[in-house]
Amino acid sequence: MGNAQLVSIHVHPVKALRSLALREADVEPWGLAGDRRWVLVDDGGKVVTQRQQPRLALAAAELMPGGGVVLSAPGMDPLAVEVPEPVETVTLDLFGEKIEGVPAADASAHSWCSDYLGITARLVHMDAPETRRPVDPEYALPGETVSFADGYPLLLASTASLDALNSLISEGRHAADGPLPMNRFRPNVVVDGADAWAEDDWSRIAIGDVTFRVAKMCGRCVVTTTDQASAVRGKEPLHTLGLHRRFGKGLVFGQNLVPLSRGTIRVGDPVRILE
Repeated sequence: MGNAQLVSIHVHPVKALRSLALREADVEPWGLAGDRRWVLVDDGGKVVTQRQQPRLALAAAELMPGGGVVLSAPGMDPLAVEVPEPVETVTLDLFGEKIEGVPAADASAHSWCSDYLGITARLVHMDAPETRRPVDPEYALPGETVSFADGYPLLLASTASLDALNSLISEGRHAADGPLPMNRFRPNVVVDGADAWAEDDWSRIAIGDVTFRVAKMCGRCVVTTTDQASAVRGKEPLHTLGLHRRFGKGLVFGQNLVPLSRGTIRVGDPVRILE
């Protein structure tokens, strides 16, 4: 494990849109700076993700200074959206959890998202992640919070584990679906130099000078079957995870992390297993 290192960093400025690769990122208590601070909601207030709208994989959001985003997607003109003033919040539903967010002030942001998806949609910002949303209490320590990520501040994946998974896929009935790229799993940090599935046994790690608690294994959903370059769905990796990586009711790939300190992580940083 002595040569494990961080080989890529990814943020998703708008939840469910394409990931953005960075050379370095600031680690905040609720996740990487700029990661999943924006989200789309439908006319019933429910969060919209690639689960319902695979075409979100083809849309992108570039970060602007100050936390705004520039939206882009096939057939759409780019649109810059500034962070709204937190004058009024709306309640949104993220997998049954009620969260407060601030709608984009410019109505063109909502129109842009609605036109692209073909449904009524609004773009909403989380103004105060330090207070808005606690981490799942079953796996959290007091005071831990998270942005609009599925449940935890960061997601870690390992290149060796992906290689092992792809090897299993190549031997199975849906071999033509593979090999899968790492972006199917939408991680924040990708580690190289560890043994396949070694992350199952980690409980505390350091990336560079920043320490993290390994909260729990990451259960996977239908989004992992969505080709992030075409928005077309297949059978893998869920078929193979169901055969080889089933833990309880979950099909598992990757580990959810909670930062224990602030700092900056950089591609090339050493990864140390502390516990």
